[in-house]
Amino acid sequence: MDFQVVVLAGGTSETLSPLVSKDVPKALLPVANRPLLSYALDLLEASDLKDLIVVVEGQEAARLVGAWVSSAYLDRLRVEVVAVSEDLGSAGALRAISKRLTANDILVISGDLVTDVLPGAVAATHRRNGAAVTALLCSVPVSGPSDTASSSGKDKAKKPNRLNIVGLDKTKQFLLHIISGTDVEKDVRVHKRKIQAVGQMEIRSDLMDAHLYAFKRTILQDVLEQKESYRSIRLEVLPYLVRSQLRSAPSGGNGTTGDETGNSTVLSSGNLQCLSQHRVIAPSAFKQDVLSRSHGGHRCCAYIATKNKYCHRLNSMQSYCDINRDVIGEASHLSGYSFSAQNNIIHPSSVLGSKTTIGPHCILAEGSQLGDKCSVKRSVIGRHCRIGSNVKIVNSVVMNHVVIEDGCHIQGSVVCNNVQLQERAVLKDCQIGAGYIVTAGSEHKAESLARR
Repeated sequence: MDFQVVVLAGGTSETLSPLVSKDVPKALLPVANRPLLSYALDLLEASDLKDLIVVVEGQEAARLVGAWVSSAYLDRLRVEVVAVSEDLGSAGALRAISKRLTANDILVISGDLVTDVLPGAVAATHRRNGAAVTALLCSVPVSGPSDTASSSGKDKAKKPNRLNIVGLDKTKQFLLHIISGTDVEKDVRVHKRKIQAVGQMEIRSDLMDAHLYAFKRTILQDVLEQKESYRSIRLEVLPYLVRSQLRSAPSGGNGTTGDETGNSTVLSSGNLQCLSQHRVIAPSAFKQDVLSRSHGGHRCCAYIATKNKYCHRLNSMQSYCDINRDVIGEASHLSGYSFSAQNNIIHPSSVLGSKTTIGPHCILAEGSQLGDKCSVKRSVIGRHCRIGSNVKIVNSVVMNHVVIEDGCHIQGSVVCNNVQLQERAVLKDCQIGAGYIVTAGSEHKAESLARR
């Protein structure tokens, strides 16, 4: 397909502290006991996209990621791991490797994306439409457990992520308007000139930008060079390209549209659901006429995943819990594992005590031991953990080499490598950083605990 692929693998993101560290960069965080980056790399391999540049922030993180990739994907992928400075943002990371981009089209995927939408399908749509950029849009994921009884006995409702406003043409192929959830105000304003140009626009609030893009290389490099302050593809580069595609005159260089007085309030963002605005003025104008007259003649397109596709980014502590829950539950096909008849995975080398139960949607990795009368529900337990008797673990992620002594209760929590929970410790909705010792009999709720 002659696409050059760039995977933005991040570094030691602050949003995931205390999970990430110099020893475990974000790309190597375990998701269902697999490194996070493996989900993106397997996806690219499935689309026969095997020549990759993996961009990692920080020299040490890049070294660790490079060592893992060399081992795990030997003879499967051709991967160049490139270290860039930390805190550049996605656009800054691309700018730092811009001279390495030589193909006509560039596929950019975030290394924290977990999805079953094949990048090859996005790339094919991009080529077919001759687009400047094609963005993957997916249904907005939901957060929080859907079937877990809380201590009060009531189920916690799933919460949708922040709203995004997306404007599409009537064919749903072309991206006409996009505002990130962080920028949405009470009213959404669209330029009248844009509505007149495209004839009809459908406003959607149920889609998210999945951070998987196909770019025409020359246009991407021009934007990165001209807009040196841009740090984010999602928040700055993509909206800039969408705004500029309908201009009839060259840009003034500040990223604003030509007619600043021709705004039309579409509707309040509080209740947006697939609503079309305005009558059809010229239904074929956008594809056949407007783009050919627009500045630069470029088109911004969308590939909209069907609702049955899974699509989630691991960019927060909550999303880490969500994705682990999903990959051992409703999206278990993404795990790469074969689940048992009991809908769980118990490694043959693990040891279970008397009257210990491992429920559905659980993974127990190799070498881990559990004492008597333990209960594990909807949780991931890593390698070589030692768990005492009368321990309850619900909706949690326990990483490798963790010691959990008798009588501990863990719910809705993430426990990192080499943590020790002394007897009768209780955790609810907590994150425990690597190597931390939780003292005997202590109770913690909604806390982040890490070594200083």
